[in-house]
Amino acid sequence: MKGIFSIILTGLWTFLSAQSLQEDFHTLLDDWHQAAAVADEDSFFDAMTQDAVYVGTDEVEVWSRDELREWSKKYFERETAWDFKRKTRHLYYPNENADIAWFDETLDTWMGVCRGSGVVVKTDKGWKIKHYVLSVAVPNDKIRDYLELFQKS
Repeated sequence: MKGIFSIILTGLWTFLSAQSLQEDFHTLLDDWHQAAAVADEDSFFDAMTQDAVYVGTDEVEVWSRDELREWSKKYFERETAWDFKRKTRHLYYPNENADIAWFDETLDTWMGVCRGSGVVVKTDKGWKIKHYVLSVAVPNDKIRDYLELFQKS
């Protein structure tokens, strides 16, 4: 009987730990997007590791956290830097004791639907974004139109 009880408690603990971890990830990413929406520069950049990399939608946009901070200063001086709203998000982590996880998400943005993906790491200050990639999602049935438009410019 003790063995079954122990198995049940271990399973429950694992389930609750995984749920808590998912909530932590969603909170980190949702708060990060919200910080940009309200132009809270400190919160936005504090959510990233010091050596974080941000890959934007333009092929030349590969920035360190500090380069992104410098580039985006003019946006964070407004009431909103940019406003991305989560549509979906998938989280991946080896187990609840892991110190690294990754994710992908779809976002409603001023550019239409975008996809974000990235890596988060556990630090002594909690989970932080280490790598983020933003791309514009082009529906498959519109890709030829997109290519035509892109080739004209």
